[in-house]
Amino acid sequence: MTRYMLSRSLRALLTIFLVVGFAFTILRLSGDPAMMILSADAPPEAIAAFRESWGLDAPLWQQFWGYLLNIIRGNFGVSMRDGSPAMRLVLESIPATLALALPAFALNLLIGIPAGIFAALHRNSWIDRLVMSFSVAGHTLPSFVLGLLLVLIFAVSLGWLPSGGYRGVEHAILPVLTLTVGGAAVLARYTRSSMLEVLGQPYIRAASAKGLRWSQVVIRHALPNAALPIVTIAGLMFGGLIAGAVVVESVFSWPGVGRLTVSAVGNRDLAVVQAALLLITVSMVATNLVVDAIYCLFDPRLRASSGAHH
Repeated sequence: MTRYMLSRSLRALLTIFLVVGFAFTILRLSGDPAMMILSADAPPEAIAAFRESWGLDAPLWQQFWGYLLNIIRGNFGVSMRDGSPAMRLVLESIPATLALALPAFALNLLIGIPAGIFAALHRNSWIDRLVMSFSVAGHTLPSFVLGLLLVLIFAVSLGWLPSGGYRGVEHAILPVLTLTVGGAAVLARYTRSSMLEVLGQPYIRAASAKGLRWSQVVIRHALPNAALPIVTIAGLMFGGLIAGAVVVESVFSWPGVGRLTVSAVGNRDLAVVQAALLLITVSMVATNLVVDAIYCLFDPRLRASSGAHH
């Protein structure tokens, strides 16, 4: 297991490096921060001085190398707009993002898993078809479209909830609901698939043949064996919620990491964008590592195969 996790950790570090490198390059090739911050009417001398002061006149590889060295030292740069430490700005916006992500994740579990189990236990019934229709619709509908529809219905037409802002619990309902629908739909589909696979196994038929009530068979034998894939998907989903909040926060004017990132991209505030992307990438990669560890701990076949290959 140690070698398996070491291999996964090295892949995680490589993933972080590639994402950081790609974002660093694209940000500098997609537009000149000096032109965005100083405006195109600024004197050429001012633009040249700005580029020199921020190191933008150096070759790209040299800028990237300096950026990596600064990261190792714990220096993530400062905002080009106001000189504030970039990582501090990102960390200050995390509580707002978690205020959406954590309730949405809890609702994903409370809705998606029971719905998937219920659909599997009533396979090919109208209940199953209803749950799967919801799953397909929720998975395919873009979050920004769903968010706008919810605003149109509950804020504009009915006037029950505010359309955006960050002042109370009522302001969080629509963005949390937007994040929940897609995640619960995906989790319901995977839960149903995992349960159906387990329910078709011989030991389930053997347990039924022993005279156990069907509820006992499901709770004692089916659910524990179907849990591992469900836990895996749920873990990956939690990491994805942080990244998924980017669009939702923009739709609902929610001051989290996502909205900060979008604003910084528009302003070409390179250090802030890089710090936000680094944090999002690390959170997703760390979640994947935790999921890999759980999988390895609870699946003896994976431990055996990883030991054999390594």
